[in-house]
Amino acid sequence: MPQNRKLGRDSAHRNLMLRNLVTSLFKSGRIQTTEPKAKETRRAAEKMITLAKRGDLHARRQALAYMTEETVVTNLFEEIAPKYQDRNGGYTRIMKLGPRQGDAAEVCILELV
Repeated sequence: MPQNRKLGRDSAHRNLMLRNLVTSLFKSGRIQTTEPKAKETRRAAEKMITLAKRGDLHARRQALAYMTEETVVTNLFEEIAPKYQDRNGGYTRIMKLGPRQGDAAEVCILELV
């Protein structure tokens, strides 16, 4: 089983941060973050889209347990997932923007394809 990146946080902080990033991604369609966070967020977001493609009640409840806003889950199941019904993975794109001014961390944009 692949190990998650630690991202300099304890497990509770890391898990909630990833949940918030996934929720923000589905709310706005794109987010700007550092490259390691984007790669971890991509993993979780693609799993959520795969759940939404199933579309049953159990999948909806699993998505509600992970994401922080119910309206975003509704949007995911009714608008986002049908767009990817015939696509097998690869629902997101990472575009690198270069180093950040303050700490030279690699910044990128994570967006839905």
